[in-house]
Amino acid sequence: MRLKLIFAAAAMTLAATQLQAQTKWDLPAGYPATNFHSRNLQLFADDVKKLSGGKLDITVHPGASLFKVPEIKRAVQTGQVQAGELLMSNVENEIPVFGIDTVPFLATSYDDAMKLYKASKPVIEKKLEAQGMTLLYTVPWPPQGIYANKTLNAIGDMKGLKFRSYNPTTARIAELIGAQPVTIQAAELAQALATNTVNSFITSASTGRDSKVWESLKYFYDAQIWLPKDMVFVSTDAFKKLDAATQKALLDASAAAETRGWDMSKAEAEDAKAALVKGGMTVAAPPPQLAADFKKLGETLSAEWLKKAGADGEAAVAAYKKM
Repeated sequence: MRLKLIFAAAAMTLAATQLQAQTKWDLPAGYPATNFHSRNLQLFADDVKKLSGGKLDITVHPGASLFKVPEIKRAVQTGQVQAGELLMSNVENEIPVFGIDTVPFLATSYDDAMKLYKASKPVIEKKLEAQGMTLLYTVPWPPQGIYANKTLNAIGDMKGLKFRSYNPTTARIAELIGAQPVTIQAAELAQALATNTVNSFITSASTGRDSKVWESLKYFYDAQIWLPKDMVFVSTDAFKKLDAATQKALLDASAAAETRGWDMSKAEAEDAKAALVKGGMTVAAPPPQLAADFKKLGETLSAEWLKKAGADGEAAVAAYKKM
């Protein structure tokens, strides 16, 4: 009888260990599997599994294959998935301070983008925590430029273009320049270009390469308007259910992914522009009048954003400017 009890206890212990080892998370993301953000996500998931000794297994779902991009944050909040990746400015309408890295010309280099991140990180974490989520890490996109199907010498040349918007700032830009705003997320961009749904937008050379933009458009003006960040975040409830060692593995993997992701973005910035040129596009700095027009546009958008973001935005920008 005693032997049976020992075997039973051993079996229960083994079952408990196996159950713990089978903790599985889903992480939806919006970009193609070949994009550097997605590749970094997979490396992150691999690190988590390795560092946790197999206790936590994260499945990455790139290309908006599990949830469309606007649905990802809500999916994490409601417990449909445990983690997600999202362009931070996608939720600017709900949380205005999350649009801080799409304030035109506020931070136009990687060094400044890192300073802006450090200045705004406390309020970003606080806002997510208030909604039951925890920030794991962020990675910026390369500097954003202007794509068009024709040469642009001034902002007036963009009037009437079918302009892709993907966050509040780009929608507002379309309005101010007299373009036709069309809401298109990155996963849908290639199809939108193929069907001539859009013929102009602001995004990185990386997104342009992902979408083979040279098959539809011929001009990329490297205006260095902003460096928007993707954030990777987790349900706080899901995080708290992990044991201490697994939590540490997740946080260690997150720190490594952030450092690696910023390095990958820097390399991507030049590689992607070279790919645009190879595809037959004209890649150049914006002409003087176009640059001046966008600087003036940026002043208008900056003032509007500060008013919308209120004290949170003002404090973050003030902290950034002191760095």
